[in-house]
Amino acid sequence: MSAFAFTVLPLAPERWPDLEDLFGPQGPCYGCWCNHFRMPQKQRLPLLGEGARQLFEQRVRKGPPPGVLAHDHETCVGWLQVGPRRDIPEWNNPRCASTPLPDAPADDERVWAASCFFVRKAWRGRGVTAALLDGAIIFARENGARLLEAAPMDHEFKRSSEGLYVGAERVFLRAGFVEVARQKEGRPLMRLAL
Repeated sequence: MSAFAFTVLPLAPERWPDLEDLFGPQGPCYGCWCNHFRMPQKQRLPLLGEGARQLFEQRVRKGPPPGVLAHDHETCVGWLQVGPRRDIPEWNNPRCASTPLPDAPADDERVWAASCFFVRKAWRGRGVTAALLDGAIIFARENGARLLEAAPMDHEFKRSSEGLYVGAERVFLRAGFVEVARQKEGRPLMRLAL
């Protein structure tokens, strides 16, 4: 149990400055700005940096919110991209850890995915990821999701903190997710029925 209390809210347009502050001028993950699962690599790579930032800002301003933010008082400390699988088509590719199963097709608007975490460096190890996931579960449930899926890193595998953008298996287990497939070594496909 974390000694910290975080407020988790959807990324609505008025909270865009909070995300910009969290991500910094270059954006996380080499300037991805959470477009990694939204488009093929050939389209994504030329946009890294400012182009990716603009594209993601347009997405946020258009709505609906593509995820949730965690705040520690006034400071934005974490982000989790969460929403319908269909909004992140690259997450649904065959031969990926997150490939959809027949009972939860990617085009089912009620099947959601928790796909990308980002936590401010000074707040890592303080329960932000768990708070984001808890907030995402509430957000998904309130928006009609029937399933929430993820493909986190298996706790047995060595990994860098950067590689944990998909989350750690133990966080999902504590939140009640169960493994439904293992399509790639070290990356269980996990699911929570809502």
